[in-house]
Amino acid sequence: MKTLVTGGGGFLGRYIVMKLLGRGDSVRVLGRHAYSDLQARGVETIRADLQNSRAVEQACRGMDVVFHVGAHTSYWAPWRSYHATNVLGTRNVLDGCRKGGVRKLIYTSTSSVAWAPGLLEGTDESVPYPEHYRCPYSATKAIAERMVLQANGIDGLLTVSVRPHMIFGPGDPHLFPRLFDRARR
Repeated sequence: MKTLVTGGGGFLGRYIVMKLLGRGDSVRVLGRHAYSDLQARGVETIRADLQNSRAVEQACRGMDVVFHVGAHTSYWAPWRSYHATNVLGTRNVLDGCRKGGVRKLIYTSTSSVAWAPGLLEGTDESVPYPEHYRCPYSATKAIAERMVLQANGIDGLLTVSVRPHMIFGPGDPHLFPRLFDRARR
């Protein structure tokens, strides 16, 4: 299968790439860097930003499946920075899928799109989106998720959104390094 992974050089994206390679897929990565280690494994890399609609369209062309993992995830940045990558970038991916004849899009969202005061236990995707968000990351991921879900079935594109929570494991550059740093202090 021909598969594109946006953000394929990041923590989660890289794991997806390795799993796809392991099952014999032809893998292409769209990311901000060259990723020579992935190239050495036979991964085609396209170095571009999600905001570059032409590059995103080129990356999607000829693919069977797109895993859209790329996102602006930092803790502190201006709204426009999150919006440009998470919303406009996702719009570019959707357009690229349609123009490139992609049949399936798997979007990596976040559990924080369904944020509410208190615990959300035993819920599913029918939980409504909140009226307000506490941070631009969650707000922009919710906008993008809605776009992806509304695109399902249009022009032959099947879409799904996955909402992982607290992704960690070997090579984690986010959660555990911070925990260990705080524990040392």
